[in-house]
Amino acid sequence: MQIPVIDLEPYLDFSASDGSELDSGLRNLCNEVSRTLRETGALLVKDPRCTVEDNDRFLDMMEKYFEMPEDFKRGQERPELHYQVGVTPEGIELPRSLVDEEMQEKFKAMPVEFQPATPTGADPKWRYMWRAGPRPSNTRFKELNSEPVIPDGFPEWKDTMDLWGYKMISAVEVVAEMAAIGFGLQKDAFTSLMKQGPHLLAPTGSDLKRHGQLGLVFAGYHYDLNFLTIHGRSRFPGLSIWLRNGQKMEVKVPVGCLLIQAGKQIEWLTAGECMAGMHEVVVTDRTINAINLASEQNRSLWRVSSTLFSHIASDAVLEPLGHFKDAPLADKYPPTFAGEFVEQELSVINLKGSKKSA
Repeated sequence: MQIPVIDLEPYLDFSASDGSELDSGLRNLCNEVSRTLRETGALLVKDPRCTVEDNDRFLDMMEKYFEMPEDFKRGQERPELHYQVGVTPEGIELPRSLVDEEMQEKFKAMPVEFQPATPTGADPKWRYMWRAGPRPSNTRFKELNSEPVIPDGFPEWKDTMDLWGYKMISAVEVVAEMAAIGFGLQKDAFTSLMKQGPHLLAPTGSDLKRHGQLGLVFAGYHYDLNFLTIHGRSRFPGLSIWLRNGQKMEVKVPVGCLLIQAGKQIEWLTAGECMAGMHEVVVTDRTINAINLASEQNRSLWRVSSTLFSHIASDAVLEPLGHFKDAPLADKYPPTFAGEFVEQELSVINLKGSKKSA
């Protein structure tokens, strides 16, 4: 099966008008959003506000950054803040499948052709965390709402990061509204909880000169701990997802489209109706073809993902919403502060470093 592409423009036009009632076409579009998220854990969208040029400008700057010497990049490392701002060097993030025995048992039981690649250690990818959007003035989770880190020598950094982050959040908010309607909730059921959330623009950088061998695992089999993750199109393929039925599928993002993935927080809010999507990034034949083409054209061989993690606000409570409170699996999702949930998950994947003394 292929993931359908949802054009957000009709819903954006409706939102900009004074109309209060969705027509049957828009309601069907919202149902398609929720159905696709439920069945695949992913969604492809076209948002006229997020252009190919915006994505390219962002990727160009991040390629330039990741190509800098390691000593330079480590100047932006903040382990005492759980790596939730600044750079995370390669070899720090542990794939969930490496440390979660229950997950390991699950994928051993899969048919061989659908089994994920087996990581042997921490992911060989860098990541940069940049907070996107406003933060609360009072919160019990200050580390998750820390000040941003700006590298020297990149005067365009803040404007480029803020613009792409703003556009990605705007796209996620529209999808969240449409999904809420499709799931039979109030249209602001999700977006009201996202206000002042610790959203993170979190591009990854993988050095394909050093790590471009077929089968190499950049991001081991895992789910995302946040609400919805959104990516622009990468210049190098390699992402595979697992559908609800257990089938593995390599994702092809068309030019001009964005990829949305369901995270653990939406699973919590829907009592498992929409499960967090499992995925991995591995060097495939298509990745090798893209590496060869980039080499011929003398382009960067850093694989950058323009990823944004949208979150439920840290001080908001994660619990099944509306009719999902009566769902069969609701008891598996007890009320939990979103910030506490995030800190627990970060500690499992090795990103919650011990705090340094002030």
